[in-house]
Amino acid sequence: QVQLVESGGGLVQPGGSLRLSCAASGFTLDLYAIAWFRQAPGKEREGVASISSSDGTSWSANSVRDRFTISRDDAKNTVYLEMTSLKAEDTAVYYCAVGPIRPGFWARPDNIAAYDYWGQGTQVTVSS
Repeated sequence: QVQLVESGGGLVQPGGSLRLSCAASGFTLDLYAIAWFRQAPGKEREGVASISSSDGTSWSANSVRDRFTISRDDAKNTVYLEMTSLKAEDTAVYYCAVGPIRPGFWARPDNIAAYDYWGQGTQVTVSS
């Protein structure tokens, strides 16, 4: 049974930092990507960052590229999202997702349909 468990969300002031964790287990894909998406109230879910299980290839959205860093710890089967210089517009529920890397995957790593498994999400609120 596939399990993705997010943690690390919370309330932070503008300019602050948070580190989200996604503990993954139960899937047997040989080549896959783990990604972070987010969804703010009244908005569509959007891709934030994604990282490959093999060579460390990664992608991040333009809106967060200079502030967020995705990384993985293979020994712990955990992917992290280090978020710095947080802004009010980063407020959202952040979701972890896993999907196989098929041909053409990296042309659209933010494609929701490319991911088969999703976590329950963790709330991040940036407010003073």
